[in-house]
Amino acid sequence: MVAPAAALRVVRCGGSSLHGARAVFSADSKQVGLGTGPFSRKGEDPKLSNDGATGWCHRGLLLPGGVLRRRVTAVLLPARYLLCASGDFVKVYSVATEETLRLMGGHGDRVTAIQLNPHNHMQLYSSSLDGSIKLWDFMDGIPIKTFTVGSKLLALYALPSLEDSVFVVIPKSGERDTFQLVSVKLTKAAAQDLEAKELSVVLDGVDASPKHIAFGRESEYVASVKEVNLQVYFFKRKQLNRFSVSAIKTKSGSNHFTCIACHPTEDCIATGHADGKIRLWRNFYHKKEYTFSTLHWHHDTVMDVAFSMEGTSLLSGGVESVLVLWHNESDRQKDFLPRLGSAIEYISMSPDGALCCTLHSDNRITIINSNLRFSKSIQGLIKSADVKTGLVVDPRTKALVLNGEPGHLQFYCLQSDQQLFSLDIVQRQYIHQAGLNQADLVKVAFSAQGKWLATVEEREEVTDPELQLKLWFYDEETQSFKLNTRINMPHDDHITDMCFRDMDELEDDSLILVTTGRDCVFKVWVMVEDTDPEAQQSVSWSCDFVGSYHNYQATNCCFSEDGSLLAVSFEETVTVWDSVTWDLKCTFCHPPGKIRNICFGRLTCSKYLIGATDCGFLCCWNLLSCALEWSAHLNILVLQPDPLSEHIAAVSWLSKESSLFVFKPNEPRPIYIQRNLCKEKIQLAAFVPRDEPETIASEKYLWLRRSQLFFLTDTQELMTLSTKSLEERLTPSSKQLAVEESLSVTPFSLLLGKHRRQQSQEDTDHGKLVVHSKHKQDSPAVKELLHTPAHVLPSASFLCPIFINSLLISKENKSAVEAADEVEMESEKSEDDSDEEGDVTEMEQEDTSPMELLGETTCKLSKSQEKELRKIRKMNYSWISAF
Repeated sequence: MVAPAAALRVVRCGGSSLHGARAVFSADSKQVGLGTGPFSRKGEDPKLSNDGATGWCHRGLLLPGGVLRRRVTAVLLPARYLLCASGDFVKVYSVATEETLRLMGGHGDRVTAIQLNPHNHMQLYSSSLDGSIKLWDFMDGIPIKTFTVGSKLLALYALPSLEDSVFVVIPKSGERDTFQLVSVKLTKAAAQDLEAKELSVVLDGVDASPKHIAFGRESEYVASVKEVNLQVYFFKRKQLNRFSVSAIKTKSGSNHFTCIACHPTEDCIATGHADGKIRLWRNFYHKKEYTFSTLHWHHDTVMDVAFSMEGTSLLSGGVESVLVLWHNESDRQKDFLPRLGSAIEYISMSPDGALCCTLHSDNRITIINSNLRFSKSIQGLIKSADVKTGLVVDPRTKALVLNGEPGHLQFYCLQSDQQLFSLDIVQRQYIHQAGLNQADLVKVAFSAQGKWLATVEEREEVTDPELQLKLWFYDEETQSFKLNTRINMPHDDHITDMCFRDMDELEDDSLILVTTGRDCVFKVWVMVEDTDPEAQQSVSWSCDFVGSYHNYQATNCCFSEDGSLLAVSFEETVTVWDSVTWDLKCTFCHPPGKIRNICFGRLTCSKYLIGATDCGFLCCWNLLSCALEWSAHLNILVLQPDPLSEHIAAVSWLSKESSLFVFKPNEPRPIYIQRNLCKEKIQLAAFVPRDEPETIASEKYLWLRRSQLFFLTDTQELMTLSTKSLEERLTPSSKQLAVEESLSVTPFSLLLGKHRRQQSQEDTDHGKLVVHSKHKQDSPAVKELLHTPAHVLPSASFLCPIFINSLLISKENKSAVEAADEVEMESEKSEDDSDEEGDVTEMEQEDTSPMELLGETTCKLSKSQEKELRKIRKMNYSWISAF
């Protein structure tokens, strides 16, 4: 029976804000022996505590009983993982390698907060706007429980003093923009999906931001800030104290609270304000006798504050992109880590205090050592104010290329969801001040092989705009782009479009670049030899031809697949030009409405030209008959051809709904339609060629076989269409790293790994082809024994025979006569054994080795191997399914 094909679904694959919630470091620990002796009598069954802090061990294995044991305690190690909320998912990064190890998905809306389970540091709580709290085993990426609260959850706090409750921020029913801090009791039932409806209000009138609430020393009180008010609630005394600051506005801003943090060991509260000041509150047990001191360095809003783990210092960050370390309550003793790239949104500390991380507004994560030295940087997709360049694919790296930091071009890796590198195009210092007209990158185009890059930068001026066209050459030695030609004012007005002649077989000296502008012309740029003897490069670019049509503004341009024709749209008219003689061949017109997008068909559809107008028409013209082939009434915003097939993707926007249509120009009926593709408006799209063609089960999805479609929404969420699960998005190396990172190095794993490496080396040295039985290499029993935490394994008496049997080395292969005699003797066994062996033989016959098909002979199973195989098959592995 053939399994049904997986449905095509929209997957968020990048661009989700990494700064939507505070990041969390893992609390890693190592068990260290403190002594040996008969700490418990034989037959006892000592338990491991919830957090793995204390237990019994013998030679590295936890045993259910025994006399000689060693008491172990947990010693805190440097954090190995960093967990971040990213859109609907939770990401697990490696602190050492910066790679994405795991992507945990299951929430139906944006994740608003994550926090380690204070009673088990291998588990993680997450809250979401979908109204649920999930408890994760983040080492395996498995959701353990889902608690449905019902209301939108905007923040989450888990305290060590409460084992079965957490605190969340929810909207107050019946009131708009009013929120409450409530306690939620988490049911301890065995089911995976549970309801958590038992809520009790702790504070009323709180702010929705998770940075506006903090819990004090040993969870004795909770503090909340909103506007100019601070309120502190003491749990034991059930007392609520309120404080306020003056609402006076200064040059740097108002006194409004922006963030709060509580000292870990003392009764001290730190608050950040919109005017750049930090206040340290003390003696707040008394409503009238409270005191506060002020720290001031930031010139603008303090975005976040955080105490060190010991409370000896305070960290703060803001829009200046500078991390400030305050050593005491004096302005004089402070250190700085400047130039972190963009505004600091959140500051997080690792449990051992050795690391801290800052989350930035441009989707960057910076990991910093305790001595305020830069350590690592994880850069996701930078969200710029406006993606003017569109989505462009780098032919070399298959990376998405678009606007990054102001004046920069970012190369974004789709597989790792991280930035490969950033290219400074404008090469000017960007000033973070509103109202300034600064140069920005607006157009980007690559040549077919990726050797040449064309960029356009402009500064918006009312009367006299500044324009620069730059041509960059890829240097193989430096593995980067170098500036070759700079052209000032290539057009008299803004450049509207740009494209290279896309022909792989052409040499560099035959490359052509076309630009269109609001000055009613299109220009053809070609490479010429540089005659200047002092010039650093041998070639440069210059204008070769200028074309126009009835003084209309030129809006779009594109070359045909073979490069022989150039299509240029002039408002409501599409013109077709010969790319050799630059003669005007024909014109197409479809009033009313200006042409918004144009593209040529490819392969068998190369005789068609497609255009979309801003009045809601999609048109297909036949270049041979110079007539309109067909048209459709669709408000197309995006028109994107697949470079490896005849398919064209068109995205429409109607009634607050984005819809996808995939079609071939020679067929008026779409081959795929996806209504309500997403809630946001799709602005840009791009087909990215796959490294290898995808195996597609359904015929209607064959258009995704060779290329994958990515699209960017107006909220700058990067999405794609896929039939795969989320884990399959990670690269094989990342998945392997995720497995290796999650394993503890045990004596058994070291011994087995060394034995396998030696065996492999010996086989290679002797030139032998050794066929190992599958149960020795890939036995689930061995994998679970080596890879599963010791405190959740079954008893050692159960695992020992399985493990020992898997390590047994089979005898040397016998002669064909001896093997035949053994098979004949085996056939005289009991009926059950015979039937079982028949099943094995049948299975082996069906699984034909590729070597046999090429005429090679593989080794048959010996008698001892067959016996071992039967033993393995009879063993019960049902306990593995629990993991």
